[in-house]
Amino acid sequence: MALRSSLGLAVFLSSLLLSTYDSAGYEATAVSDGGGIKGKVVYSATPPAPRKIVHTKDHEVCGSGVRDVDQITIGSDKVVQDAVVYLKKVGRGKAWPPSTGPVVVRNHACEFTPSVQAVPVNTPLELVNGDPVFHNMQAFREKTGLFNLGLIKNSKKTWQGFDQPGIVRLECSAHGWMRGWLYVSDSPYYAITPKDGTFAISDVPAGQYTLVTWHSFSGPVEMPVTVTAKNTVTLTPDLARR
Repeated sequence: MALRSSLGLAVFLSSLLLSTYDSAGYEATAVSDGGGIKGKVVYSATPPAPRKIVHTKDHEVCGSGVRDVDQITIGSDKVVQDAVVYLKKVGRGKAWPPSTGPVVVRNHACEFTPSVQAVPVNTPLELVNGDPVFHNMQAFREKTGLFNLGLIKNSKKTWQGFDQPGIVRLECSAHGWMRGWLYVSDSPYYAITPKDGTFAISDVPAGQYTLVTWHSFSGPVEMPVTVTAKNTVTLTPDLARR
């Protein structure tokens, strides 16, 4: 009976992986003369004051006292880390990269690590608590709750994934300061900026698009972009100009 249950679970998880991306309405096709979009995300205004975090419990793991955390990480040349850049409502284009299994959402030292990551629609999540304390992981799309899962110390659970694109906020109800973010993508045309604020989106079919740049502090900033065959457009989205 245990073997049958294990086989059933394996088939179920395999079906999730095989159906990854299917219900997004995106059509993968060959892109032989695509163009590209690259650039840097910046924040040209005065940086906001840091957010104060008070560690109220589990001090041996989470730390103690009050600490300041940047609401937006800005480099010396005003570049922004952890911004999500994507093309809005792309119906067809390059193939998705091969699926490597669930996207891992991890708690470590009472933080979500990384704090921002992308997950294609219908891709399973592996929720991992790497701390020796209890975490209650929650996901929200704006005010709508998507899941609420308790993880005892050093444990993990699987969530089937999200069937709609957009920004998902992660929280832990046991540690109120914890925040994380997922960009649920409906096409492979996206990037997340590293420390130097750069992004590059390749193999884009020629046409007119809306480029969205999002950060948890600023929200979305949209700009039109025209992509021509075998050419690369350079842009500098400014999150301070909403």
